[in-house]
Amino acid sequence: MNRNTLIIIGALLGAAALNAQNPLSGDLKNSYTGIKGTITKAAEEMADADYSFKASPMERTYGEIVGHIADVQMALCGNAQGEQKKSDAGSKTTKADLVAALKASFDYCDAAYDGMTDADAAKMVTMFGPRKATKLAVLNFNIAHDNEMYGQMVVYLRIKGLVPPSSQPRKP
Repeated sequence: MNRNTLIIIGALLGAAALNAQNPLSGDLKNSYTGIKGTITKAAEEMADADYSFKASPMERTYGEIVGHIADVQMALCGNAQGEQKKSDAGSKTTKADLVAALKASFDYCDAAYDGMTDADAAKMVTMFGPRKATKLAVLNFNIAHDNEMYGQMVVYLRIKGLVPPSSQPRKP
């Protein structure tokens, strides 16, 4: 075996050992990382001019969906970190501003997911006013909400003739 192979094997074993110590929060972070990449790519995929597009008159615009994701993420990840965090992404209209707000919300949420251990996951926090939930439940709800919103983004992308990131061929 060459040196690079040994380094790669060592890194994989180290990651596996860390995940074995915190399997719940490790799995949660893996799910978050997946949807983070997919939503970010979907936000970047749509043309700036189509950020004002609505799939039907009763729906949000594509831009409003992106802003909604950013706003909800800031609130939920703030809850998990014991903060009341607000975002104004919903008031933005340009692709550049909305993608920047989305990325800022993911940057903020990264700390919540990266810093959580299984012991932290069981701690109770406030969610949506007086409701109490574990940090795990709050961050899991964030992932579920992100997946729900991505499902809506897919419809808009397909209507515009674009292939959603989750359906694009994987790069080797």
